[in-house]
Amino acid sequence: MSKLPTKKDILDWISENPTMTAKRDIARAFGIRGAARIDLKRILKELEAEGHLQKRKKTYRDADKLPPVSVLRIEGPDADGDLFAYPTEWTGEGAAPRVLLVAKGGDPALAQGERILARLTEVKGDGHAYEGRLIRRIGTNPQRILGIFRKGSEGGRIVPIDKGADKEWRVDSGADEGAKDGELVEAQQSGPKSRMGLPRARIVARLGDPTAPKAVSLIAIHQHGIPDAFPDKVIAEADAQKPAGLKNREDLRNLPLVTIDPADARDHDDAVYAHADDNDKNPGGHVVWVAIADVAHYVTPGSALDVEARKRGNSSYFPDRVVPMLPDRLSGDLCSLHEGVPRACLAVRMVLDAQGQKISHSFIRGLMKSHASLNYAEVQAAQDGAPNDKCAPLMDEVITPLYAAYRAAKLGREARQPLDLDLPERKIILGEDGKVASIAFAERFDAHKLIEEFMILANVAAAEELMRLQRPLLFRVHEEPSPEKLEALREVAQASGFTLAKGQVLQTRHLNHLLAQAEGTEFDELVNISTLRSMTQAYYYPQNFGHFGLSLKSYAHFTSPIRRYSDLIVHRALVSGHGWGDDGLTPQDVETLEATAKHISETERRSMLAERDTTDRYLAAYLSERVGGEFTGRISGIARFGMFVKLDESGADGLVPLSTLGNEYFRFNADDQTLTGERSNLTLGLGQRVVVRLTEAIPTTGGLALELLEVEGRKLPRVSARKGGKSGRRKPMTDAKRSAKIKRKVKRSRR
Repeated sequence: MSKLPTKKDILDWISENPTMTAKRDIARAFGIRGAARIDLKRILKELEAEGHLQKRKKTYRDADKLPPVSVLRIEGPDADGDLFAYPTEWTGEGAAPRVLLVAKGGDPALAQGERILARLTEVKGDGHAYEGRLIRRIGTNPQRILGIFRKGSEGGRIVPIDKGADKEWRVDSGADEGAKDGELVEAQQSGPKSRMGLPRARIVARLGDPTAPKAVSLIAIHQHGIPDAFPDKVIAEADAQKPAGLKNREDLRNLPLVTIDPADARDHDDAVYAHADDNDKNPGGHVVWVAIADVAHYVTPGSALDVEARKRGNSSYFPDRVVPMLPDRLSGDLCSLHEGVPRACLAVRMVLDAQGQKISHSFIRGLMKSHASLNYAEVQAAQDGAPNDKCAPLMDEVITPLYAAYRAAKLGREARQPLDLDLPERKIILGEDGKVASIAFAERFDAHKLIEEFMILANVAAAEELMRLQRPLLFRVHEEPSPEKLEALREVAQASGFTLAKGQVLQTRHLNHLLAQAEGTEFDELVNISTLRSMTQAYYYPQNFGHFGLSLKSYAHFTSPIRRYSDLIVHRALVSGHGWGDDGLTPQDVETLEATAKHISETERRSMLAERDTTDRYLAAYLSERVGGEFTGRISGIARFGMFVKLDESGADGLVPLSTLGNEYFRFNADDQTLTGERSNLTLGLGQRVVVRLTEAIPTTGGLALELLEVEGRKLPRVSARKGGKSGRRKPMTDAKRSAKIKRKVKRSRR
């Protein structure tokens, strides 16, 4: 050739000739000789720097990567017996990477040509780029069973713990994994279903004592009726999906969008990018992009995937597992915005002015490629001046502009005054044995708030866009507190020495003024918790009643369609509203919108209860080894039957029964939320600092029983019982009755 090839020419050559990617192969293909080789080397270096190519030894290949969850085709074992596989879809420019399969105990034998779903880890291996672990075979969906193993002379049987389930399963002697009689086990159907006798199962996990921490979340899932096994038809539909291409989409792959999530996140459904607005009419303004996985492309109305997603309503999250709304093939692969992988998306471009007010927005159905998968801690460290190797190249173009746009958005937030609660998130950290290793309060960075604010802006834009298009949708509704709950909050405020304005239309700024009064005082946490308890439960509805807590006139969930069915409905409404395809909102969707809203509001509540019950049980199991120990805390609730104390160390709530408070009668005053001793005049009220002894921790129910030792640094006064008179003590209860009563009272106080 008389002239050097363009960068596109080189990339096209490498794509068409993946086995001839050495520099000399490229030079020979384009007739480059002598000094021109120096220019070729420069072009290849530029392509490498731009991320289009990745150099390996003396060859160049595309830098695209496989997603963490991928469909693979088994190649077969090599001479050493190692099993390898290749991805069934590969969008990179070079040859498809090879994957070494790492088997674990209980994995089935795999034959050449089989397709599997696997979780991948990138490695620098000899002849392979990834290691993979089997999730399941494509086309198979063995039934899962949770139950108690009862050992027999040959094998045994499994008695299920599911509500209403009365079918037992037979376990052959070689399929029991060494399980002991009475252990909680997880099993899978083994072999074809038979018309005669008990169906067979193979134990895949021994969970030990049914009351042990490792079993807690599984029991909650089954007790609350959360579907955790996908029907065969749903799995088959998910497995048949192919990655979306560029057809009828805008190409956003060059936009430097990044995902920012917790360090242990498995799926990534939102990506962000921001830059200064170059429009002279908007000085100091910013352009913010939010791209969301296009789940509507894969989960179409009326499909088996759609029916199951609606049934589940949302994903449910527990300390040791996630029950997803969508199968792994979608939630962990095709609908997850993994780094370097082209993914279908719905994106919104929002223009903010210098004060953070959104002045315009536009929606796009596109194809994007995440330029980096980042976590909150590393992004915040980078912004604070300590970028790691991954963040350093992104500072000028990505991270710094994101924080600049966030500072403006923060001004807009302060102007509208949403409810400003400060409640640290409690995180249960489990050890390898499934037991609680520690209780931590998650650190909140500006990086968290940045993502939250941009997601809120995108949700507002979605609601406004569909209202403009006059399309039906599901609003996220949050109504103001009821007069009764507001009066109860006012009583807590007065008892703590603060005021909450009366006789005016309640606005979030009034509540924020109360929270500001309490900030830094000993009543800080109490007032925050009481304010939260005064709020109504948010829900979904086809009509717009506004969002009180966020101080917004219209709000809809758009940013998490992998884990919320409500967001999928909003995506479909945008698709049909813009005429982007035939996978939008159908007449049947519209007709059943109110029923869908009611159903998914209930599934959300179901998940919250299951998650809270699980947390309570984990905490009770964690504290069960410390019965008799003394703890500091604060009175967080007063009732006729006793008082609740929130423990400082773990954040757990425990009950001090009235019967344990001494040999006197305690008067309950609902107006000022106090208990007062008739003879000692001891007054117990909200927010008081106390020392308590843990007398009982019940892992099966999550109940904690406490004994009050000190109030505000003073020991309880001793009051002897009157002769012939009745004391405040009652006849001791049995352990079973006490456990049931504690759980019943804890639930009653939360209503």
